[in-house]
Amino acid sequence: MLAGFIFLLLLTELINGSCNYLDLFTNLYPKGKAQNTMTRPVKNYTTTTEALLAVLIYAILDLNEKDQKFVSYIWIDMLWRDEHISWNPMDFCDIENITIPSKQLWTPDLTIEEMTEKDKASASPYVIVFSSGRIWLRNDMMVISTCKMNVYKFPFDNQSCNLSFKSAMFTNKEIRFLPWDNSSRSTNWTLSMIRSQSEWLFINTDITNKTVNNFGLNQSMMVFTIHMKRRSVLYVVNFMLPILFFLGLDLASFLISDSGGEKLGFKVTVLLAVTVMQLILNEILPSSSDRIPLIANYIVGIFGLMMLSLTETIVVMYLLEKDLKENEPNGDQNLSEDCGDKQGKTSLDDCFRGINTWIHSACVCDVSAGKTPPEVLPLPQEVNILQFRPEEVPQENAFEDIKS
Repeated sequence: MLAGFIFLLLLTELINGSCNYLDLFTNLYPKGKAQNTMTRPVKNYTTTTEALLAVLIYAILDLNEKDQKFVSYIWIDMLWRDEHISWNPMDFCDIENITIPSKQLWTPDLTIEEMTEKDKASASPYVIVFSSGRIWLRNDMMVISTCKMNVYKFPFDNQSCNLSFKSAMFTNKEIRFLPWDNSSRSTNWTLSMIRSQSEWLFINTDITNKTVNNFGLNQSMMVFTIHMKRRSVLYVVNFMLPILFFLGLDLASFLISDSGGEKLGFKVTVLLAVTVMQLILNEILPSSSDRIPLIANYIVGIFGLMMLSLTETIVVMYLLEKDLKENEPNGDQNLSEDCGDKQGKTSLDDCFRGINTWIHSACVCDVSAGKTPPEVLPLPQEVNILQFRPEEVPQENAFEDIKS
């Protein structure tokens, strides 16, 4: 009875085959470890290993204009074939793939040419092996790469950053990278999976396959170009409109009177506010830009208009003050000096007009406390010299006649 049961179990196992991953792994690696982890998995060294590559932009974390850096979080899918691995799924209960540690297999030495900092996260520890010998590796990583940016139209600019994938040591005769999907499908895949875009709006991805020469080695390279558009609303509201409002305030200051110093102080304050905005812009834009950005021309133009306005205010206030000093009434000493120095040169009409003004502005002085000031004599009527003809104007003793 027992012998019949054991025979039935053996017969069932022969019919159904091995139905667990351990049996499949033991069949692939009888000694418990891989035999081809150090060399390319090809039976003939002339055979080229073709690796399909797909890149998904999961998040756009930052795009620093000042440092020209692009920070992104990406998923990398890579598929290649190991010629030493294959099995019939029918022999293992239709198991078509198995997940094993990536250390058990050879993997391409993939590197990103623009990367400036090594990713601190550990690589994916597992790969998926298919019955045909295809191996699928999925890895996620944060990439900090260089990106040459054109900020001429800032903040209404579009930027394009490249991620170039190639082998570190193998030539194009040993490893050739091919696109897993075309540009359209890769773009749709990214749009459906992207989670964070910061201030940037993802547009599309272009995929280019080319061969480059690095230090005498011809290598296959896959270039993924990510096109992005900046969200400019915040810059318009927080940066461009305030500067325009400052210009409006500066123009409105022409309504302030020039007699006081409030107008000059107000214009200087507004000009300093625009200077602060210019310093903020200098912290954003790179100093190595080939062309002066349009927004820099915009700020410099407004700054120049406000400088002209301030200069005009200073000149007007200077002229007003100078005119005020020239129109101040002179004392009796200045009057006598003017009449004495300009005798014969100044008309008698100007001299007599000055004397008449001096007589009307005279006051009683030297009155002791407690004493009544003496009666003020009535002032003589004004003498209008213009009533005389030039030949009738007395040339001698003019002062004595007027006093009498």
